Amino acid sequence: MKDEREKWARIRIIMIGTVFGLLFLNVVGRTFYLQILQHEILETKADKQHQHRVDLTPARGSILDRNGTTLAESIQMDSCYAEPRRIKDVGGTAAVLAPILGIPKSELVTRLSVNKSFIWLERWLTPEVAIRVKNMKLTGIGFAPESKRFYPNMEIAAHVVGFTGHDPNGLEGIELKYDSTILGNTGYMITERDALGRNIAIMNTVIKDSSPGKSVILTLDKTIQFITEKELAKAVTDSNAKAGMALVMESDTGKVLAMANYPTFNPNAYSRYSLAQLRNHVVADSFEPGSTFKIFTIAAALDSGTIKASDIYNCENGSYRIADRIIHDDHPQSRLSVSEIMKYSSNIGSAKIGFKVGEEKLSAYLRNFGFGGRTGIDLPGEAVGNLKHHWYGVDLAAISFGQGVSLSAIQLTTALSAIANGGTLMKPYLVEQIINDNGTVAQKFEPQIVRRVISTDTARIITKMLETVTGEGGTGTKAALEGYRVAGKTGTAQKVDPVTHMYSPTRRIGSFVGFVPADKPKLTIVVIIDEPQGIKYGGVVAAPAFRGIAQNSLAYLKIQPTQPMTAAAKPAGTKTPAPPEEDSIPDGNNLNVPDQGAVMPNFNGMSMRRVLLVMEKRGINIRLIGSGRAAEQSPPPGQKIRGDSKVWIKFAPSA
Repeated sequence: MKDEREKWARIRIIMIGTVFGLLFLNVVGRTFYLQILQHEILETKADKQHQHRVDLTPARGSILDRNGTTLAESIQMDSCYAEPRRIKDVGGTAAVLAPILGIPKSELVTRLSVNKSFIWLERWLTPEVAIRVKNMKLTGIGFAPESKRFYPNMEIAAHVVGFTGHDPNGLEGIELKYDSTILGNTGYMITERDALGRNIAIMNTVIKDSSPGKSVILTLDKTIQFITEKELAKAVTDSNAKAGMALVMESDTGKVLAMANYPTFNPNAYSRYSLAQLRNHVVADSFEPGSTFKIFTIAAALDSGTIKASDIYNCENGSYRIADRIIHDDHPQSRLSVSEIMKYSSNIGSAKIGFKVGEEKLSAYLRNFGFGGRTGIDLPGEAVGNLKHHWYGVDLAAISFGQGVSLSAIQLTTALSAIANGGTLMKPYLVEQIINDNGTVAQKFEPQIVRRVISTDTARIITKMLETVTGEGGTGTKAALEGYRVAGKTGTAQKVDPVTHMYSPTRRIGSFVGFVPADKPKLTIVVIIDEPQGIKYGGVVAAPAFRGIAQNSLAYLKIQPTQPMTAAAKPAGTKTPAPPEEDSIPDGNNLNVPDQGAVMPNFNGMSMRRVLLVMEKRGINIRLIGSGRAAEQSPPPGQKIRGDSKVWIKFAPSA
């Protein structure tokens, strides 16, 4: 009996020991799992329960011009925050802060009364304001260092550089295109909480400072940019135009040295401007080029061997019917050489050359010049333009002189640079280097050849022709520079009315495109004036701006004159005949019919400029013959102009 009791006692001891042993092993295993295997995860969860992270605005890398001048930078500023749960006297705190921060007291009271551990009161305070608030040592009011984007040159290169939002992500320009490169790493600070989740205090030190992103060095030259913006603003203002664009590019590399829009804006206060003012029209907008497009039509014809520079064309005395349309020239001529077609900007001559080249061949050349496709410029929102794939009826003739095709200013400048540099299309670019925050070069960009478009010989012949445009008797004499050979072309195009979708009788785009020095091109310059008032010809409204940009830029770059100065070359007392002040304007409907019942004014003795103004105000389309002062006219003054009337004015040199 006794043996059995001892036996069961031993069994109970073993069972109890086994149970306690298993429990002990379970505790040890659980402890190992929590303390070793789950240590990092549980530590993170614990931190989240008693800490609150507040992200700070990341710093961005700088944007500089090619000489190292800062165009955009991030500066450290204090941002003011509040810990509402720690503020006992909400009304008193609000009353003190309101006049300093410029926030209504009632609004501050509402914001400080919320049941939160952290709120921003005002971001990016000026140093003076921050010091005043700090000196008050208010309970529950603190500061955190944040980065703010600043543009020290304000309007200069605003459309290229762009701007950022409060995030601060890039919203336009280089800031947007290279946002991920320029944007740095976000910093943060920590809020401590108690076991019930209530805020204890915000630590005075930032746990992690925001680190800056990479800096970007542009191909832009601030001085040339300033020159370009100044001359463009003057041209737009002088012609009472709606807007303007200008571009300066290195002819042989594709580097953009200046890109300007007018009106412009201040990126430090971009919210004050309309979307139209913030838009980079040079890249994002397309327009009909008008007569500047004749450069590429003639280049295609010469390079393909379809025509020779010495060929003569019948320009039909200024009026040429194609099917049911009539093409007009502002300078009626009977026969012109190819060079004279360029010089006098003959629509008829260009149309006939276009017909000779043919749709297939001309279209191929124009696309090789980059029209109808993106250039690849490193800016957002580039326009493609419009170059039809299938041409019908008179499309071939119209496209030959720049009507029925649209392009952007960057496309036009890039294509013209191919003429200037001997026939090679270069990819335009704005970013030259990307620099790490330690100053080392992360990436470098080099000139990039897209393709050869025309031969060197063809480019040389076209250059010679373009020089005649700025020479005596050409349409672009206002672009001529003393001491330099200038190759260029005027253009005046009608705009399409957005309501009627037909060509507007009054709205024009005047332009001048060219490169200097013509004998060894360095700069390709394009100036476009949108809707000038009064005289609207590119040779009048855009050519002077071209001259101003070219003259000042060449002086700045220390490119010496290679030609004798005009004043020294001319014998004393000689006079140069007045050049024509207008360019050929393709009529949107290609058929000029005066309004019924219009009365012929008396133009006797008027200058060509005055005649054009009167003609435009009264809606009368007139053929102009010769140069000088009005000597003869048909119909006579006071006679009604019928639809079948032949309206013309003959000019003769004044005595």
